[in-house]
Amino acid sequence: MNLGFKKTTCRVLVVSLFALSFQTAQAGLIGADQAAAGTTSAERIMLLETLDRTDVVAQLQAAGVDPLAARERVKSMTDQEVHAMAQDIQAAPAGGINGWGWVAIVLIAALVWYYAIRK
Repeated sequence: MNLGFKKTTCRVLVVSLFALSFQTAQAGLIGADQAAAGTTSAERIMLLETLDRTDVVAQLQAAGVDPLAARERVKSMTDQEVHAMAQDIQAAPAGGINGWGWVAIVLIAALVWYYAIRK
């Protein structure tokens, strides 16, 4: 049994070696415009995925902007514009509260504590 398993394994490996060795590959030079056309930056993909969200689409439509036109605009942006917009989106607060929002929350909490609990 052990010898039969070895023979079968060797036969399978020989057949697969012959079957898989006939694949050919071609290499050639391409221009910079062809190389750049096939790549999409991660920031551009992030912007396009942001435009796919339903809440973003609703906000765009409420502002009178066609979501398809916004997608086309993002596709036609330069890399510098995409980078700047992606940085703005990533730096924006998730809940819409910036530093002054937190100051207002703390101030209101302090006033509630002063008037409700202290007196």
